[in-house]
Amino acid sequence: MKPLIRLEHITKTFGRITALEDICLELHPNEVVGLIGDNGAGKSTLVSIIAGVLRADSGRLVIKEYEMDLRRYSVSRARSFGIETVHQRRALGDQQPIWRNLFMGRHRTNRLGMIKHREEKQSAMAVLKDFMGLTGVGIHPDSPVSKLSGGERQGLAIGRAVYFDSDIVILDEPFNALAINEVQKVLKFIRRLKQAKKAVIIISHNLQQIYDVSDRFVLMDRGRIINHIMKSDVQLDDLTRILMKIAGTTP
Repeated sequence: MKPLIRLEHITKTFGRITALEDICLELHPNEVVGLIGDNGAGKSTLVSIIAGVLRADSGRLVIKEYEMDLRRYSVSRARSFGIETVHQRRALGDQQPIWRNLFMGRHRTNRLGMIKHREEKQSAMAVLKDFMGLTGVGIHPDSPVSKLSGGERQGLAIGRAVYFDSDIVILDEPFNALAINEVQKVLKFIRRLKQAKKAVIIISHNLQQIYDVSDRFVLMDRGRIINHIMKSDVQLDDLTRILMKIAGTTP
């Protein structure tokens, strides 16, 4: 199966600091990749380059067999190739209605530039029911996001990525500040992404949760990828020990 994304010898520096060095990585359809490593390993820089937030200094970035011009690659270009990113803060307006959050920055409009309210609300309701599985009487696209729980807000942010027909979804710390039952909701949403044949990259410091849903692990240390490990080849305890050894700590 051809990769959706291929990175070859990607580098990125900030002044005298080398944030990424000789990064080679492939991402395939229908797989969840856990990107793990200590703070400062380069994880966020790497996904920011894939998402178009940062530009690599050198190397090759190939998406769906099209080589990107690193000088012109951007967030809008990434989105046009089906890449969506759910950031830690989720970029949701708590006091805005759910439907507005779903279409934030990408509203459907008529010939006069007016937002198609009814159409967007119907689509928002479909995301709430079909993707998030919310069927309560009080669930409505006009409800403010503040009415949703933490896990449901994360689900809305992920559902927004799915709605815009993304093929690649990047999740940056999707379990942050969530209670255990809310984490389970987010894990369910991630499994639905895989069921929909999406490719997913997850950054998380919580190994238990990232282990539960990942098919493969990419280990980073000080700007370099140091190992690729299939889930079938490693137990959670072993993976924990590997990371602790990289970090220079003991179990």
